[in-house]
Amino acid sequence: MKKYFNWKKKTAIYIGRFQPFHQGHKELFLRALKTSNQVAILVMDSYKINNKNPFKFNFVKNKINEALKKYKNRYVIIKIPVVSEVVYGRNVGYKLRKIKMSKKIEKISATMIRKKGIK
Repeated sequence: MKKYFNWKKKTAIYIGRFQPFHQGHKELFLRALKTSNQVAILVMDSYKINNKNPFKFNFVKNKINEALKKYKNRYVIIKIPVVSEVVYGRNVGYKLRKIKMSKKIEKISATMIRKKGIK
């Protein structure tokens, strides 16, 4: 039986531009997997809004798939519009959680990666 992303399982939501997807993003994904069955990666379609967004959605999606191929059945990538805020009403069974990363991971910067060029 083939495994697949299960739309009915509890899922962590991970929102970002991923311009480009890097090791810090991957580490955050792995932390999310420790407490969730799977992750929905919501990629903002922010291409060319400014110089911080040089990559089209399909490029970003391909880079995420390359980096996470070992976990292919535990995530889905969904294109979303540029998010200005995240809102929610009363407590409906989910929580907002900030994941604290090591200083080494926190220092990883997509801006610096873009300046150096993508490998």
